[in-house]
Amino acid sequence: MRTTRTLGRSGIEVSALGMGCWAIGGPFWEGDQPLGWGEVDDDESVRTIHRALDLGVTLFDTSSNYGAGHSERVLGRALAGRRDRVVIATKFGYPTDEATRQATGTDASPEYARRSLEGSLRRLGTDHVDLYQLHVNALPAPQALDLVDTLEDLVAEGSIRAYGWSTDDPESARAFAAAGRHCAAIQHDQSVLRDNAAMLAVCDEFDLASLNRGPLAMGLLTDRYQGSPAARGRDDVRAVAPEWLPWFTDGVPDAEWADRVARVREVLTADGRTLAQGALGWLLARSPRTLPIPGCRTVAQAEENVGTLAYGPLPEAAFAEVETLLADLRAAPATA
Repeated sequence: MRTTRTLGRSGIEVSALGMGCWAIGGPFWEGDQPLGWGEVDDDESVRTIHRALDLGVTLFDTSSNYGAGHSERVLGRALAGRRDRVVIATKFGYPTDEATRQATGTDASPEYARRSLEGSLRRLGTDHVDLYQLHVNALPAPQALDLVDTLEDLVAEGSIRAYGWSTDDPESARAFAAAGRHCAAIQHDQSVLRDNAAMLAVCDEFDLASLNRGPLAMGLLTDRYQGSPAARGRDDVRAVAPEWLPWFTDGVPDAEWADRVARVREVLTADGRTLAQGALGWLLARSPRTLPIPGCRTVAQAEENVGTLAYGPLPEAAFAEVETLLADLRAAPATA
């Protein structure tokens, strides 16, 4: 299969599968609510990024708030001397205190967009970001539109090459894409368990890339969580799942969602793929615009994820069978 895709109307070529960098940021919090994925080994994170790069991954997605900036620092360390080989995507809108690793609210103002970018460039050790994304999912569209002039200025200044929005609202995405000449991508929740057909239609309409957040349902669509998995640590967001995270209850897979995974497991793995590779293959088959960005914290996870590209998109017959097996979700998507 072709192992590259285009980052929407930016024309930037990227690997067909990227690496999400939320988990490598380590713990951070909003009060007592964990927002990270638990403790991480920074040296292993660097090795993981290097291995992904060696295997052909060129798209790395992070955010200013992941680990209160730590994810960007680790990514910058790993990509030192390799910057010209990669496409870096980061986000803004959720300020954090690096000293306490606490989230400090929301700020989607044009002034903060500039200030946050300055911090991201410093932590990443680069002079530009390839894709700069508004991170506030449910921001009212008029407030998002207030950012367009500033984002266009940042493109003109060379600090960013393109921009986008991490949102699950197709109408908001449509308004943003229509207003922003250099809007090139929408990042949204997209997996075999949660299809957003309306958002993919917006991406088609405006020639945007579809960056797939949560492509493995935060680990539920991996072999690690089959059987009787152990509960997560209390510094892991899945252990104390907020309202927007339906896949886990008290750190273990939610029974209803685990049943749905079991329903499609055989089809997703029929041609020798692992469960994760099957789920990623479904996304590659869903649309030529999809760019799954699964997170990983170990070299082994990176190798498994990137191994999807050797299989390519899920075969047409298998894709159709998955759709039949999950017809209840497609007709009336489940909510958190």
